[in-house]
Amino acid sequence: MNKSEDKKNLQDLVSDFDVAMLVTYSGTAVHARPMVIAHLEEGMSAYLVTDINSVKVDEIKANPHALLTFQGASKYASVQGELTLTLDRTLIELMWKESWKVWFPGGKSDANIALLKFTGGQGEFWDNAGMQGLKYVYSAAKAYLAGNVMRTDSEQHAKVQL
Repeated sequence: MNKSEDKKNLQDLVSDFDVAMLVTYSGTAVHARPMVIAHLEEGMSAYLVTDINSVKVDEIKANPHALLTFQGASKYASVQGELTLTLDRTLIELMWKESWKVWFPGGKSDANIALLKFTGGQGEFWDNAGMQGLKYVYSAAKAYLAGNVMRTDSEQHAKVQL
């Protein structure tokens, strides 16, 4: 499989998720929390909604490097990248979801709402769903019976430079 197919597989896998775990590092501690994905762009750029006064904003100012992780029953991915804060009201309005009102009672014009733009640099995925899951079970059984270590193909697992 070539690099553009690996990127597409990562993008396709991650596009199934509405929430990711955002991991930041303040300089003294690692902090992970679930974040709603406001918008996912081609090339693994993502927008996350946040409160301008949250601790993660301070952490990002101290260190913009971050990790997004995605986990489902049989699909997993992690993407390393950098975060920037944006207060672009036009973007906020375009991405607004009514369900965010539980965090931002003032709606899309709430003074505390902001977006974090995540720009991916490197990712890795594991896909054991559907046909990939059948291939995984077959490979595992074959390796087990032969006394070998199981091998996966790049549709099931790959490291991706973005």
